[in-house]
Amino acid sequence: MPIKRVLVVDDSPTERFFLTDLLRKNGYDVVTAENGEQGVAMAKSERPDLVLMDVVMPGLNGFQATRQISRDPATQGVPVIMCTTKDQETDRVWGMRQGATDYVTKPVVVDELLAKIKALG
Repeated sequence: MPIKRVLVVDDSPTERFFLTDLLRKNGYDVVTAENGEQGVAMAKSERPDLVLMDVVMPGLNGFQATRQISRDPATQGVPVIMCTTKDQETDRVWGMRQGATDYVTKPVVVDELLAKIKALG
C-alpha cells in the first residue's frame, strides 16, 4: 500500500515545520502531533500510513509512544520511522525493539528519508 498520509510526532515546532514542508512538497498529506501522548492518540484517530517519531520529548517519549503504537491492535500495522538526534547504536537497537520499522538521525538527510518512505510503499 503506498504511503500517502504521514503523522509527524515532534515536540520541536521547527522540526515539525521542516518535516511537514518537506513531505508536502513531495506529495504527502501530513498531520502533526506535539508529543508522544498526542501522537499515540492521533495514530488511532487519523489512521496515517506512516508515523515519523521523535524520541526526546517531554512526557511519553518516542520509544514509549512507538511501543504503544506497535502493540495496539488498532495501530500495529502502521510503520514507525524513528527520526531523532539519538545516534548511538544502542538507541537504534532499542527503537527497533519497541516496534520501529526504521531509524533515521537528525539532521535528516532528505534523500535518505524519502527513499525509506518510498520503500515502505
